[in-house]
Amino acid sequence: MLLAAILCAGCGTTSTTPAAAPRPPVIADPGVLARRLAAVQPDWPARRVVDCRRRKCVALTFDDGPGEYTGRLLDMLRDRHVRATFFVLGEMVAADHAGYTRRMVEDGHELGNHTWSHPPLTAMSDERLRSELADTEAIVQRTTGVRMRLMRPPYGATDSRVAEQARLEGLAQILWSLDTLDWRDRDPGIVARRAGAAVPGSIVLMHDIHPTSVAAVPRVLDTLARKGYRFVTVSELYGRAPLPGRTYTGAENPKER
Repeated sequence: MLLAAILCAGCGTTSTTPAAAPRPPVIADPGVLARRLAAVQPDWPARRVVDCRRRKCVALTFDDGPGEYTGRLLDMLRDRHVRATFFVLGEMVAADHAGYTRRMVEDGHELGNHTWSHPPLTAMSDERLRSELADTEAIVQRTTGVRMRLMRPPYGATDSRVAEQARLEGLAQILWSLDTLDWRDRDPGIVARRAGAAVPGSIVLMHDIHPTSVAAVPRVLDTLARKGYRFVTVSELYGRAPLPGRTYTGAENPKER
């Protein structure tokens, strides 16, 4: 039963491509994207200094996208000036959702590698393991110009071999301290109540591929804002970029494990 619970943590199925999803051209030269963004937002990427040792911070993270409902989520976060961390799948970035991935960067969100196709990495050969991470890194960097520094192993399944490959790819492993179980309980009220129980330093796990999860977000933001929380990216939570190969889970006082 324990193994089943571990393997189901962070579960989710990819969504179908929406008929009206935008299909912007892939920008092969990262410098082109940076110059375009700088032209409309001169201080891009906007930098923030948030001391989460002194402030109540929480990192909202969203897995398995971008997908059909990601645009709606990005609208909500932008309207409230909230930043989050998105652990994206390479196959979803490739499936006509590159525009959403670029928008994450434009809005100041952090991107993380969630592999290409969401397999349990501990069951992969060394070659397949490397490919799942490297291929996702390549398409995200080609699309956005961003070199990701974080990864989240699907289902939270990791071991020393996965950690070593993450280190070689320059990626820190980011797990979570609060699982909303939104993949199982497709009820916005339940999801919002669980997320609202966050403590200072929490890394909250959600999925932007489920409409019920996206529908829960306004209530999550309202609840935590009333409690005085600052919404930060994972790197902001730790005050610096997490170290490649290390595993981070979130805590009342953020620290690496």
